[in-house]
Amino acid sequence: MSHLNRILWCLGTIAVILMPVQALADPPSFSLAWSEYPSWSVFGVAHEVKLIDGHKGKLGPIEKKWNVDIVLREADYDSCITMYGSGAVDAAALTNMDSLNPALTRPTVAILPTSTSFGADALIVPKDITSVTQLKGKKVYGLAKTVSEYMFVRNLQKLGEKETDYTFTNMDPQAAALAMQQKRRGYDAIAVWNPFVLDTLEKRKDTRVLFDSTSIPGEIIDMIVMSKKSLDKPGGKRFAKAVIDTFYAINQRMTDPATADDTLIAIGEKFSNLGLQSMRKVVQQTRFYSTPEQGIALFTGDSLVQTMRTVTQFCVSHDIVPKKPSVSYGAGGTAALRFDPSYMQAVKKRNGD
Repeated sequence: MSHLNRILWCLGTIAVILMPVQALADPPSFSLAWSEYPSWSVFGVAHEVKLIDGHKGKLGPIEKKWNVDIVLREADYDSCITMYGSGAVDAAALTNMDSLNPALTRPTVAILPTSTSFGADALIVPKDITSVTQLKGKKVYGLAKTVSEYMFVRNLQKLGEKETDYTFTNMDPQAAALAMQQKRRGYDAIAVWNPFVLDTLEKRKDTRVLFDSTSIPGEIIDMIVMSKKSLDKPGGKRFAKAVIDTFYAINQRMTDPATADDTLIAIGEKFSNLGLQSMRKVVQQTRFYSTPEQGIALFTGDSLVQTMRTVTQFCVSHDIVPKKPSVSYGAGGTAALRFDPSYMQAVKKRNGD
């Protein structure tokens, strides 16, 4: 073998040896499906301000910190539910209620609460309707088998009313809001969520909120969920922590006077193009779990257990789920849906909070 060939052979051997090492060094990719909602639009903003890079194979500083590739998949909410349930994505931004059905066939772990509805879901009526009993014999329009119907039914229960005395009629919230805004005959009550709540109250001054989600605080929870199978993959737990770290990083920008308004405006641009003043109202009605302490307290507190009993019972009785899913709390276990605070705790510890 000539001297040149020996050198080439050695270089080739070194390359072959190094290839697996390089492959191992490449951070694994995991996908997160999200839709436009205040505490979920955070992830789109995180991409825009370059805290993360939502494109596959590209990393922002938080991804480099955790050595994992976050791939963002933006879609409408129903598509996010479908993508997650079918296994097309590793994680998704879903409510506690909408996590139950996919969890029956895909064991799911709630890794992060992002916000809770505190007025963001409401029943809007003309001002001459002052009592819910005036709605007997009338149709209440809203998207059936969603948090809108849940909010309506729970408020009836709290008022001592029978659900069977009222008629909840399925209708897309945007269409319902438009019908009320245009004063179409027969549209005397709509159960919708923001931005349709704020938009209707603004465009039709003779309407009011009869009741809303402030009467059931902490029951409608916006979350990030991840399949147990994806969590157990190499890098899966780092991905969970990176997503959580990203969420809290944007929340820090929202509390910093130097970046607060710009961050809120950026979220508003993704959430139905709402401006700064409207977004200030929105985040009052959609309360963020903006710190690890708040998220951990929710996932370890007694109230969540009762909330999930109530939510699960509602979903079973309204045929949203075919059977009662098992729900557990803490690390470990084989429940269909598990609320696990350990990933928030790990991020808190690493960041020295």
